[in-house]
Amino acid sequence: QVQLVESGGGLVQPGGSLRLSCTASGFTKDNYAIGWFRQAPGKEREGRDGVSCISSSDGTTTYADPVKGRFTISRDKDKNTVYLHMNNLKPEDTAVYYCVTGTYCTDFGFPTAVHYWGEGTLVTVSS
Repeated sequence: QVQLVESGGGLVQPGGSLRLSCTASGFTKDNYAIGWFRQAPGKEREGRDGVSCISSSDGTTTYADPVKGRFTISRDKDKNTVYLHMNNLKPEDTAVYYCVTGTYCTDFGFPTAVHYWGEGTLVTVSS
């Protein structure tokens, strides 16, 4: 059974940093995309926004425009873990962040044809 387990969310002040982790288990596909969506407070599930994505085959990364230059996605293949390093956080980054797997990364910072979702981790940016 595939599991995606996120961690690292919390409360941080504007301008601060956080690192989210997503550890995958039970995943048997060889080539896939893994990345992050986020759902801001008050938004419906259908309004989740892509954040960032990384390809398992060659490590190519993509980012949504609002996070370019501030967020970095990386992976540790030995640990089956993907990280989202978030710097210079803004109040509008407040959201539940979901780790997902999909078929490939779009140019807009999210995996397409999503296979699996994690349960999410809450990031709150507030003073």
